[in-house]
Amino acid sequence: MSEQSAGRREHKTRSRANPGGMDVLKVLGPDVHALRDRKPHWFKVPAPGGAGYRRLRGLIRDENLHTVCQEAACPNVGDCWERGTATFMILGDTCTRRCGFCNVKTGKPTWNDPLEPARVARSIARMALRHAVITSVDRDDLPDYGAGIWAATIRMCRRQAPATKIEVLTPDFRGQEMPLAKVLAERPDVFNHNLEVVPRLYPVARRGSRWERSLRVLDNAKQMGGDEVTTKSGLMVGLGETHDEVVDALGQLREHGVQVITIGQYLRPTERHLPVVRYWHPDEFDALEQAGKALGFDHVAAGPLVRSSYHADEHVTQERPGVGPLAVIA
Repeated sequence: MSEQSAGRREHKTRSRANPGGMDVLKVLGPDVHALRDRKPHWFKVPAPGGAGYRRLRGLIRDENLHTVCQEAACPNVGDCWERGTATFMILGDTCTRRCGFCNVKTGKPTWNDPLEPARVARSIARMALRHAVITSVDRDDLPDYGAGIWAATIRMCRRQAPATKIEVLTPDFRGQEMPLAKVLAERPDVFNHNLEVVPRLYPVARRGSRWERSLRVLDNAKQMGGDEVTTKSGLMVGLGETHDEVVDALGQLREHGVQVITIGQYLRPTERHLPVVRYWHPDEFDALEQAGKALGFDHVAAGPLVRSSYHADEHVTQERPGVGPLAVIA
């Protein structure tokens, strides 16, 4: 067994349900412990296991790639992998931050593979993807926050899979402009940075991040990329936010030039993560979608099982002919 595999097996999620000794009740509300873990019927999805799922799982294993689908326990893994879509992570599987909602391993990263950009690009080419999404863990331990690997990955994808649309879902690079500029210089088709939760919930859900800083990242990305780059972000609901808070967050995103937005339900990965305060009804997601369209977003995807990379090709016009099935590489 490799050291990497052994580390993954031994990993146990540290509690993220009470960050820094903070009184979560004051932020999430007094009903935070009243909700039972049983999910509403609209969350039922088929268990993965079809031929397409098995094929992608084998390819991902053989290429020694990391996927958000697996690391974050995404409920759409069966659907997406059957469609030939997947979300892979670059820069390893260990994040330097400890968000209260995220199931990705956190700690001191050791992953350093200069050949990773080539492996990711080769996988995109082999899968004949028409839309690939690349994401990563936060790498606050690196001098450039991983921007060099980001740029190299986009560059290799352009060389090996020139017909594929490239969407990047990046961390905030600590708000530094030079790492961001290095990524945007490679001209991804879509630049995505998720704000995840409304501003009031940042202290409990996104320790180490700031709402204003993430807005500035999206604004700078649009300024750097111009009309060649579509900007995108994602939000979760279910941690005690109100409809008005979400609509206000959407308004701020539009003010900073964001063109595409996804909104989905937070699902608690384990009991050591922040609890779900309530499950939003599909009708409430419909109302958010209408509010987003009224604010002028080019595309709004809102629903209980919507995730940032879910059916990502539907969020952006596909103009590159002659390529096969969709996939998301991150």
